[in-house]
Amino acid sequence: MTIETFDPASVTTETPQVSMTDAAIKHVRKQLEKNTEMAGIRLGVKKSGCSGFKYDIEFVEAAQDGDIAIQAANDVTLYVAGDAANFVKGTEIDFSKEGLNSTIKFNNPNAKDLCGCGESFSV
Repeated sequence: MTIETFDPASVTTETPQVSMTDAAIKHVRKQLEKNTEMAGIRLGVKKSGCSGFKYDIEFVEAAQDGDIAIQAANDVTLYVAGDAANFVKGTEIDFSKEGLNSTIKFNNPNAKDLCGCGESFSV
């Protein structure tokens, strides 16, 4: 048996290689058109939930110190919080709509466990 550990203190600011699907870009683009003062969308991670961490996504007017800017499309900028880079490296952000329900989904290869409600994950 092998044991893999993750040390949040080892976070680096290298490019996290986060991507967005066309559906996610389209959704974000619509939101940015409604809020013209917003510069882009910011992805972070917070300690929370039954599995340990949850995604924190918000529309922002400007990048914060330490954020890594990723140009998802010519008119859509994704900012990844520097302290979240290792948690979300390789993540694909998707958007789906079923009937009246819509949701942003995170396909994160670093997530080892997800809680039953889908709100939190562990690495």
